[in-house]
Amino acid sequence: MDVIPAIDLLHGQCVRLYQGDYAQSQVFHENPVAVARQWAEEGATRLHLVDLDGAKVGHPVNQSAIEAIVRAVNVPVQVGGGLRDRQSVADLLALGVRRVILGTVAVENPELIQTLCREFPGQIVVGIDARNGKVATRGWLETSEVQAVTLAQQMADLGAAAIIYTDIHRDGTLQGPNREALRELTTAIAVPVIASGGISSITDLLNLLALEPMGVSGAIVGRALYTGDISLKEAIRAVGNGRWQDVPPDLGSSALA
Repeated sequence: MDVIPAIDLLHGQCVRLYQGDYAQSQVFHENPVAVARQWAEEGATRLHLVDLDGAKVGHPVNQSAIEAIVRAVNVPVQVGGGLRDRQSVADLLALGVRRVILGTVAVENPELIQTLCREFPGQIVVGIDARNGKVATRGWLETSEVQAVTLAQQMADLGAAAIIYTDIHRDGTLQGPNREALRELTTAIAVPVIASGGISSITDLLNLLALEPMGVSGAIVGRALYTGDISLKEAIRAVGNGRWQDVPPDLGSSALA
């Protein structure tokens, strides 16, 4: 199972939020490139970047930091936050980002997800961020009436390469992941699911590893890495990083031209 370090970008800095609350942000490092290099050196096989500014305003904001990270590390990078149109997606892929993560448009414009999955096969991931089982959108500032499982089924049918599931009430709390919700999700769909939110210890990762046969292919770890509650090297030794589960992009395609 992949252990995927999270780098959340706010005003160009590496931060963590508590339950998605922008008013409760903590700066862990002023140089996200240095953080990315550290995780890559410690064995990360991919990095998870979130443009928090972009998620809030509805378009990418931290492209320069993202590009600097992509250039600085030799591991695949996946990016989400504020991606709500084709051009934003294409621009990030052109920077060398391997996968892009879309959330709000999955609820508001599922036809765009279908179009992007066809144009960029294997590179479109849908992030489903749930509050009490319902999907939150627009940087977690709004909560829809759409059930997380229903949206996951729809996105899998449209061609999403994977689903990233975040329980907002667990995010940044170090209270452990919502295994019951993950089990329900993996039972409902056939595409890989990446767990996110609340992972606080290697024990949490080992508990998630038990769900790997059901489809949990990775776990995104944020605050626990920055506080030292989890050592990335030890976590990788404990659960064993998997391989990047997507189709390598055609370097001759227009997306990376």
